[in-house]
Amino acid sequence: MTQTNSLRPSAQPWTYFVAALISLIGLGDAIYLTVQHITGASLRCTIISGCSEVLSSPYAQVGPFPLAAVGAAAYFVVFSLAILSAFRYPFVKLLLKILLALMFLATLWLLYLQAFVIHHFCQYCLLSAAVTTALTLVVFVPDFRTSKTANL
Repeated sequence: MTQTNSLRPSAQPWTYFVAALISLIGLGDAIYLTVQHITGASLRCTIISGCSEVLSSPYAQVGPFPLAAVGAAAYFVVFSLAILSAFRYPFVKLLLKILLALMFLATLWLLYLQAFVIHHFCQYCLLSAAVTTALTLVVFVPDFRTSKTANL
């Protein structure tokens, strides 16, 4: 018997709890960067030495807001949507996937800017990129795997 898309198995609820926990790492990172930006405090870059150049670039702001504040808001929404997705709300899962896809594309753009425009990397920005990539994998890979097995 062939399953329809509405009956196809989805990612297990625990994957969304994992996504919620991962998003808290991104939220903490983004809040830290936002506070540092607003207070004007210098960042301690212990792994690489490009934080000041990246975070003082024109790309570090979206209008009057630090880009990190936008990231903090996005991570908070991801956390909220991931928790709701764990309770199997299909529409919320769709919103989570759309947001993560947009965040992943933004991450690729920001990595491009650091590598080819600013020519410096920020360890906190790289952590955020890793968190967004991990979130994308945790949310999308289980659904990809279940859709492959459902078609067999």
